[in-house]
Amino acid sequence: MIERIENATTAFSNFMWGYPLLVLLLGGGVYFLFYSSLIPFRYFGHAIQIIKGKYDNPDEPGQINHYQALSTALAATIGMGNISGVAVAIATGGPGAIFWMWVSALVGVATKFFTCSLAVMYRGYDDRGELQGGPMYVIVEGLGKNWRPLAVFFCLSGMIGVLPVFQVNQYTQAIRDIVLADMGIEGSFTTNLITAIVIIIISSLVIFGGIKRIGKVAGNLVPLMTLLYVGSVLIIIFSSPNQIIPGITLIFTDAFSGNAVLGGALGSLIITGIKRGTFSNEAGLGTAPMAHGAAKTTEPIREGLVAMMGPVIDTIVICTMTALALIITGVWKESDQNGVSLTAEAFAIGMPGYGHYILTLCITIFSMTTLFAYPYYGTKCFAFIFGTKYQHFYNYFYIGSIVLGATASLNIIINIADGFYAMMAIPTMISALLLSPRVKKAAILYFKGLNQQA
Repeated sequence: MIERIENATTAFSNFMWGYPLLVLLLGGGVYFLFYSSLIPFRYFGHAIQIIKGKYDNPDEPGQINHYQALSTALAATIGMGNISGVAVAIATGGPGAIFWMWVSALVGVATKFFTCSLAVMYRGYDDRGELQGGPMYVIVEGLGKNWRPLAVFFCLSGMIGVLPVFQVNQYTQAIRDIVLADMGIEGSFTTNLITAIVIIIISSLVIFGGIKRIGKVAGNLVPLMTLLYVGSVLIIIFSSPNQIIPGITLIFTDAFSGNAVLGGALGSLIITGIKRGTFSNEAGLGTAPMAHGAAKTTEPIREGLVAMMGPVIDTIVICTMTALALIITGVWKESDQNGVSLTAEAFAIGMPGYGHYILTLCITIFSMTTLFAYPYYGTKCFAFIFGTKYQHFYNYFYIGSIVLGATASLNIIINIADGFYAMMAIPTMISALLLSPRVKKAAILYFKGLNQQA
């Protein structure tokens, strides 16, 4: 029975992540990159000033400031995708998959600039009269009411796509393989279920507090978890400094060989890298626009500039560090582990005696911040279709899915997440491509005014 479910979910994921979606995500991102005249890459300094609060105005419409919007988005993206997602990519496609994750991040910068600018440009009001943002509002407010079925399609996909099943699955695996194993306790369905119950209790305290509490908690935890994880990985990397350059070189040389992928197909390697990169930074999926659409601002381009920093921090910096740790320690080719267990082996080798405990702490923070951010996205999708009066029901559904994530196999969980992420990307990218001329027009006016002030 389990094998049949796994085969069915694999077929579903492979179908959704075919070449048409690859063209839509990667091709669309390249289009945004050149259509914007590389504007996102030319104004990184200005984006940092915005994040630091230089342009914050508490009287502007929205719910959270620029920094909290970015933190909420990063809380969802900087998570298990950076720890176990990278391990899955390398175990499946070899070190070359990381190169294609970089490619997805570079085009993702432009994609997030466009999609998150649109999230503020075309905000709408829910049935309570509260201002909201996200691809569903971009579609109906920007393209028109006749496009509502596409918005509903996004919301239905989003309600499943943002379930925390992958994060919970990998966190449970870490508890089982690191903490319980050291205590001499054998992992079982019962221990997985107990872990799920503990996660439910902790996450419920924040989830039911709404976006303001989520934004506040994310704003406090995201810098902490990033510094802790990056610092730990740097210790591993510089424990073998002579392996750093060969490790980076291997990523480039393996990127076009496809030798590490089953069957040796380069196309499979590219899809693996793009899939894991997209899972990591979520560019083009539509989740980040929902967070950035809640920002207190009247300048869409300003929020687009804030959002574009996400793929850089998430994929270019943090995912690369994880990859180098896996390559330098050699676990990627010497171990038969996958996911978070592979990363745990790298930490145990790089920091003997205590490394796996530090990773457990990092995983705990990463998982929890993602768990806090995702239900905000799901309730927005649910409320768009069924109304805000009933949106609290989604939180119960979300909490209940934690049990599934803790007890199902990794392959089934990854296939479900990947498949519904792909479905979310279709309406997000279509609407962004159709409305891209309006973003470019707004960007020209914004930067013209900014240059005149300089």
